[in-house]
Amino acid sequence: MAGNETAGGAAALPATAREPGASRAAAATPPARVPAHVAVIMDGNGRWATGRGWPRLVGHRRGAERVKEVVTAAPDLGIRWLTLYAFSTENWKRSVEEVIGLMRLFSRYIEREADRLSEEGVRMRFIGDRGPLESRLRRLMDGIEARTAGNTRLNLTVAINYGGRDEILRAAQALVAAAASGEIAPGAADEAAFAARLDTAGLPDPDLVIRTSGETRISNFLLWQSAYAEYEFTPTLWPDFTPAELAAIVARYGQRERRFGAVAV
Repeated sequence: MAGNETAGGAAALPATAREPGASRAAAATPPARVPAHVAVIMDGNGRWATGRGWPRLVGHRRGAERVKEVVTAAPDLGIRWLTLYAFSTENWKRSVEEVIGLMRLFSRYIEREADRLSEEGVRMRFIGDRGPLESRLRRLMDGIEARTAGNTRLNLTVAINYGGRDEILRAAQALVAAAASGEIAPGAADEAAFAARLDTAGLPDPDLVIRTSGETRISNFLLWQSAYAEYEFTPTLWPDFTPAELAAIVARYGQRERRFGAVAV
């Protein structure tokens, strides 16, 4: 799907680019230390397509296929929460054709995957400012959230029209409004009160953030929530990112020592 190159698109995928569906993360055995929450900046769709002489939307379409494979594989690796950066607040700067194609892809993904996500026990949620999105897409988002609300096998969160700074600003405005109305005392505005007004309220912070495509920046993604996340930057473009590579990254995470500012004893 689209983040800073993070989306799936509308064009048909050329036959030469098709691959058989990936198996479930090679039935990988989760390591002793598993990242319960993995967040992914899905980058490289456009470059993947243009490097082959195809329209950027072809890369987005291929990226959407990878999303399905990764969502299917994640629970087998011990991942309980998966957050995907699909479209950032800055992605509106792209061409009208690309933006329209991405919005259509999001709608089609929700329509086509609703049954499968429900059957596989996936709960789907969205974060970001929905106001600028077209009404049909908002209705589809609301519908699949309601339909999958009781599922527990995997918590899938998709960030659409999301930006970390925008989220923090909206949360701060909500907190100020709550204090002004007397809902909370100004002195009670602590970290918990602030986090409760973020788009991710109720979700755990990510343990691991992955960015594909070789870029080594976080692009305004989960700025508050990722304060102590581990990061992995892979040169693989998102359309080439497989469940097997996800399993390898999860395994490497299992070898890391997380101290959260403390000193190992």
